[in-house]
Amino acid sequence: MARPKNQEQRRQALIAAALDSAGSKGLRSLSLADVAKRAGLTRGAVLYYYEDLDALLVEAHKAGIQRFCDRRDTLVQSLDSPGDQLAAAIRAGLPSGPDDALMRLLYEFDVLAGQSAVHDELVEAMYTRQLAIYTSVLEAGTASGDFAPVLDIETLAMNLVALEDAYGLHIVAGNSHITVDKAEQAMRAASTGLGAPPTPDGGETPPA
Repeated sequence: MARPKNQEQRRQALIAAALDSAGSKGLRSLSLADVAKRAGLTRGAVLYYYEDLDALLVEAHKAGIQRFCDRRDTLVQSLDSPGDQLAAAIRAGLPSGPDDALMRLLYEFDVLAGQSAVHDELVEAMYTRQLAIYTSVLEAGTASGDFAPVLDIETLAMNLVALEDAYGLHIVAGNSHITVDKAEQAMRAASTGLGAPPTPDGGETPPA
């Protein structure tokens, strides 16, 4: 029997293989055999760690959310100015482009919402993390006097999350009318119009 440490390493390797396989093939056509092949294991070996493909995908979804949200949280927390933080949160919340496999996969997971309580919880967890990052930045900026929102912070944060999801979905779908830069500028314009402007240059403080 594998040692606990080795078991955890194998589980992490399987989660990575599931994310990679689903990113390249899509969830609808993904099979346990695909994940096993990517991980260099047999199908039976995968079933030793996860009872079925759905159980593995639940863990992969959790890992994907954590990877996306933790990375953005770390970036935002590394900045001092609320304007810089808002600009960074907007940019980092959008896909890098149509070939952003992780973001495309997270949107695909949303399709599973309503099919099981677990998937519902994961979709809500993703939304909660998105909402929290904008809420914290807006609260800090309002308290410091950098922002003067004309809407309440909860509503403003909800609107930013909605824009992030809508633009992100168009980007990964390959809509040529909505590029990453256009989506970012549109979100900046919306936040400026609502009284909470990010700094002009992608989180960099403009020269005096």
